[in-house]
Amino acid sequence: MTDRSGYRDGTSELLGSAERNGKLLAEARAMLSAMLFSIAMVALCQFALYYWRAVLTGVASQRISSRILEAANVEEQLLSGDHFRKLADLYALTPELRGKGGSLGFVGVYYHLLERLGQASARFAPSALRWSEREQLLCARYAAVQIGRRLEANLAQAASLRSC
Repeated sequence: MTDRSGYRDGTSELLGSAERNGKLLAEARAMLSAMLFSIAMVALCQFALYYWRAVLTGVASQRISSRILEAANVEEQLLSGDHFRKLADLYALTPELRGKGGSLGFVGVYYHLLERLGQASARFAPSALRWSEREQLLCARYAAVQIGRRLEANLAQAASLRSC
């Protein structure tokens, strides 16, 4: 808009520009907040995955009872990821006296994902196949240790019931 002297009315233009910039600034702040939230969620999920994997490795590194290996008809030197199903079945057959019940949880899902990855990468990525086999062994060791823990807890529970 121009006034009588031929100059543009600068106030309405400046205010209109500031209004548009304010909207853009609010949108930029919302976008920044969404990006920060997304990055934080990805970092949290990554931390949770690394923590879960560290717990899995810690449990799997414990000693496996010879009774468990005998029950599964496996020698410790020959234990492999292929024995996971047998150990998972043995775990399912082992009663839980405390009433929690439960299964191997995410370890079973992780094992099946690794199995699929190994099958898919067998031809074109031998290093991925070897990694998946090592991880499957980790899952089998975890299952064996969990069977031992469950049996020890059951023996302790039975001993406490006898002492009453």
